[in-house]
Formats: sequence, structure tokens, C-alpha cells
Amino acid sequence: MLLKGRIRDPFLLSVKNSNFGQAYSKCNDYPVFAKEAVESMSNYRDRFVDVIRFIEDNLDEEISIESLCRVTNLSKFHFHRQCSAFLGITVMTLVRLLRLKSAAYQLAYRETSIIDIALSCGYQTHESFSRAFRSYFNQSPSEFRQHPDWTSWQSKYEPVVNLRGRVMSENFTVDIVDFPELNIAVMEHRGSPVLLGDTIRKFIEWRKLNRLPPEKNRTFNLVYDDPRITPPDEFRFDVACEIKEPLKNKGNVLVTKSIPAGQCARIRHIGSDDTIGAVVNFLYSDWIENSAYELRDFPVFFERVSFFPEVLEKDAVTDVFLPIQ
Repeated sequence: MLLKGRIRDPFLLSVKNSNFGQAYSKCNDYPVFAKEAVESMSNYRDRFVDVIRFIEDNLDEEISIESLCRVTNLSKFHFHRQCSAFLGITVMTLVRLLRLKSAAYQLAYRETSIIDIALSCGYQTHESFSRAFRSYFNQSPSEFRQHPDWTSWQSKYEPVVNLRGRVMSENFTVDIVDFPELNIAVMEHRGSPVLLGDTIRKFIEWRKLNRLPPEKNRTFNLVYDDPRITPPDEFRFDVACEIKEPLKNKGNVLVTKSIPAGQCARIRHIGSDDTIGAVVNFLYSDWIENSAYELRDFPVFFERVSFFPEVLEKDAVTDVFLPIQ
């Protein structure tokens, strides 16, 4: 097959300019791209996907450039060039971002001590952890624990979101299930997605007071809007848990709702929420358009089977349900 066009992807450009680039023509458009080169390109990409997985598996351990070179079977010189081109950031920046995200979630949603969080995220001292954390969040860990501000974090973390979107598998398995009617206690988030963490914190506190742990009462989200296209002040998202009897202490911030019985298309998503939007988009577009089903009058909803930071982010399990008829 002959492919023509300009090489725009920075990873492809870096590969073209390395020894591997002998598979390409010398000029910037490549009229000849042999089957062997395509297969080699795929293998090359897989090496750096393996790097990401290795990092996610070992965030609580020391991660050296030498160990990452062994994963890819590359020299340090080629590793730095190719990995940075593929990731869009340096590999150690990726490590730092993933560690600090884990730390932030533990600070915001768990009661683990700050020093234990620092150690679990690969920092040897409280001071080194505090310096790194402040540089990304503009708050010390203790300040963040009291009043989390995710604003400065969003732009710094964007390269990881983009990277995960590029490397995720889109081989989704869709099951049709009959979902029974389920009563839920709901805390409604209305407003910017950046402030969703505040609602989650309040819900966790209420849930503890009412002794409704995730192990006994399933956890759900009702997702009304796409944050990419919805004005921040119009964004709607419900944080909820299953209730098996009427609430005695509902308070003035919760409402009771029910998920109606009916058929749903379900995809089990394993991994970060950074890529869960792609699952939702697939159900609403490719899948529903090529199925014999129609949408029911109820929003897509998630069941959090296991969630970060209770488990590693890569191991979080979320069932995505699209109500259909």
C-alpha cells in the first residue's frame, strides 16, 4: 500500500529522524511505507505503551531511567528522544504527574497521613513531597487537604489526559443487561466540573455519618451533560449510593431518586476516568447508530465497582450503562 502525506505527529517525526527512519524516504512526505515498516511502527508504539504500564504499576517504587530503558530495550539516548516524542512530555514528568494525582486524591478523599501519602507516592521526605506538590497545586499538602483547589492542576495535567486518549484501546465489549429498579440517595452537583471534587467530599462525609459504605451500598453517578460542550455553570452530575430502606438522616443536601428498571447497554471500563468519556461517546454514537435499539428517557450512568484511590488508578472498574429500549 502506498501512503502519501506530511508527517505531522511528533512521534513519527522523531522516528523518521532516528535510525528507524530508514523505513521512510529522505524527504518529508513518504510515498513508500512498506508493510514491514508498519509492523515495526506498531511494535515501536507498543514499547512506549509498555513504559506507561510499567510506570503505573510502580508509582510507589523507585523508577529509574535504566529500568525504563530495559522495558523498551533502547539505549538512554534513543529512549529520551523517542519516549518524549511519543508521550508529549518527558517520562519523569509523567511519573511526577501520576504520583501527585494519587497524592491529591488521597489528601482530598481519604484520611491517610501526609507522610504516608508521600512515601506511597515515591517521595522519601515530607519536605520533598511538599515542594513538588506546591509547584503543581499552588497549595501545600495540608492546605489542599483542608480546602482543595484543583484549578491550577487542570492545565498541568492535560498532557496526561491527551496521552491516555491516544493509547487507549477502543475494542469495547457491549453487553445488553436488564437493570432492576434501584433506589439511590443523591447529592446533585450543579456547576463547573472543576468543583465536582467538593461535592464528592461532602458526599463521602455524609455517607460515613450514615454508615452506607461502598462495600454494602453500591456507588453510582448519573451523568447528564458532556463537560466538553456544556457551559461550566450548566454542568449536571449526580453522586449517589444505593439505599435499601428510607433514609433517617437525609439532611438538606440530598434527594432520593431511583434508577428505573429496563434494558441497558453496558461496557466495563477498567482504568482511569481520563478515558471514560470515550466509552460514553462510543455508546452514544457508533454503537447506538448501528444497533436496533433506541435511547430511553434516562441519562447514562456509572456504577463504581472499585475506585481510585482505593485501588491503583489503572485497576479502577466502572460499569457504564446506557438505558435503551
